[in-house]
Amino acid sequence: MIFDTHAHYDSEQFDEDREILLASMKEAGVGMIVNVAASYESCFEVTKLAQKYAFMYAAVGVHPDEVGDLNEETFARMKEQFKLDKVVAVGEIGLDYYWDNEPHEVQKKWFIRQLDLARELDLPVMIHSRSAAADTMEIMKEHGQGLRGIIHCYSYSLEMAKEYVKMGYHIGIGGVVTFKNGKKLKEVAEAIPLESIVLETDCPYMAPEPFRGKRNNSSYIRYVAEEISRLKGITAEEVIRQTEENAKKLLLNE
Repeated sequence: MIFDTHAHYDSEQFDEDREILLASMKEAGVGMIVNVAASYESCFEVTKLAQKYAFMYAAVGVHPDEVGDLNEETFARMKEQFKLDKVVAVGEIGLDYYWDNEPHEVQKKWFIRQLDLARELDLPVMIHSRSAAADTMEIMKEHGQGLRGIIHCYSYSLEMAKEYVKMGYHIGIGGVVTFKNGKKLKEVAEAIPLESIVLETDCPYMAPEPFRGKRNNSSYIRYVAEEISRLKGITAEEVIRQTEENAKKLLLNE
């Protein structure tokens, strides 16, 4: 079964048909989904959804664009969510210099605090990094050694991907691998071991071809698996089976 390691079903884009859509997942071959927090508010929404759906888990953390909402009080309140069942990771956390919504030093501070939290809780991390390759790697080498997790929506070089794999991290691959202009990610998907890859949607964003530009959902991961299988010269079923095994081991300790 497909394991979608990174979704945002608490997004308002799913408000009209969330229940119907999620009820269709088993039939679409989707076995498990991790719903990932981005804003401080969503840290509380993702845990509610995980309680509601048997096949859904939660990751709790604050995205770099939203860290302005964090202070000692809100951080402590967010931390309480980890006491709930089915919270399997700290995320998504990291650096985003593309949108530059928050000062770089503020982003770095809360990125490090959340990495430290993952170490304290012995949980994997989900790393968001956009237009911030060097600073992310620097922080990961200093504060992320010995942790485990996923470099989500990977967008950097093959050399850097190999460095993360060497550090024990998984590379999250989604819809971009199907794009004609996704050459860098295709190169990464082809070169790194399948044992170091997990599948993700980042839905409602980043829909693969032939749905590019439309609302994404977990059933579309099949197109990602098919592209990885083409690049590696193996079957899509093999990709789905191995990435499910990778995700279960990493996130569910199975």
